[in-house]
Amino acid sequence: MTPQITFLIVAFILLVIIFSSFVSVKQGTIVVITVFGKYRRILTPGLNFKIPFIESIHSKISIQNRSVELEFQAVTFDQANVYFKAMLLYSVLDQQEETIKNVAFKFVDERNLMQALIRTVEGSIRAFVATKRQSEVLILRRDIVEHVKEQLDVILEGWGYHLQDLQLNDITFDEVIMKSMSQVVASNNLKAAAENEGQALLITKTKAAEAEGNAIKISAEADRQASQLRGQGVALFREEVAKGMSVAAKEMRDANMDTSVILFTMWTESIKHFAEHSQGNVIFLDGSSESMQKTMKEMMALNLLHDDSVKR
Repeated sequence: MTPQITFLIVAFILLVIIFSSFVSVKQGTIVVITVFGKYRRILTPGLNFKIPFIESIHSKISIQNRSVELEFQAVTFDQANVYFKAMLLYSVLDQQEETIKNVAFKFVDERNLMQALIRTVEGSIRAFVATKRQSEVLILRRDIVEHVKEQLDVILEGWGYHLQDLQLNDITFDEVIMKSMSQVVASNNLKAAAENEGQALLITKTKAAEAEGNAIKISAEADRQASQLRGQGVALFREEVAKGMSVAAKEMRDANMDTSVILFTMWTESIKHFAEHSQGNVIFLDGSSESMQKTMKEMMALNLLHDDSVKR
C-alpha cells in the first residue's frame, strides 16, 4: 500500500470522526446523550459537540405541544352509559435536566407513555362520572375537566410532562336515553308554551274585562248625567210653564176675565198636539159636555190651589 493511499485513508477516517463529533439539534427538540448506556448530558437546539464513539444519542425529545384524541365509555351512578370523545393536549414540563431525564427514562418508548397517559385520563373521568347521575353529566363538562387536570398534574409532573388542556368534544348516551332526553326536552318546551299561552290568554281576558268594566262605568256615568240633565230640563220646563201660567192668570184677572179660559185653551192645544203628532195612533177622548165640564172643574180646582199657594 503506497503512502498516498494510506494518507487518504487516514484523512478520510479523521474527516468521519470530525464530522461525527458535531450534532445539529432542531429547534423545539432536546437530545439526550449517554455514555455506554448511562446518562451523561443533554444537547440544546443548535450546533453541539459530542465525543465520537464514546457518547451516543439515546433519544430526541420534543418540547413542543403534543395532542392525542381519546374515545372511551363511562357509567354514571344511575347505570347509564356515557360515551366521550376528548382531545388531550400535553407537553414536556420544562427544559431542566431532571425533567428531561424523567421524560427519557421513565418509559421504554412513546407507545408505553401514550398507553399510560390515556388510561390515566380515562380512569380519572370514569371515577368522577361514577358519582354523578345521567342528568348531571352534560352540565358538568367544566367540572370534569378541572377534576382530571387536578389529579393528572401531579402524576404527569413525575413523568416530566404537563397537561395543557383537556377538551371534551362530544358527550353522548345510548340511543334509548338520547330519545327519552329529547322527549323530556320536547315536553318541557310544550309545557312552557302552554304556560305562556295561558298567561297571554289570561292577560287578554283581564284587559278585555277591564275595558268592558270601564266602558260600563263610562256608559253608566253618561246615563246618569243624561238623566240628571233630562230631569233638570223637565224641572225648568215646568218652572217656566208655571211662571207663564202665573203671568197669564194675573193679566186675565187685571182684565176682569175668567182664568178658566187659560185652562180651556191649554186643553184644546193639548188635543191639537196629540192629533198632529200621533203618527196614526188612535186617541179616544170623551167629547161630551159633561166630560168637558168635569175636566174644566178639575183644572179650575188646580188653579185655585195654585193661587192659594202663591198668596201664602
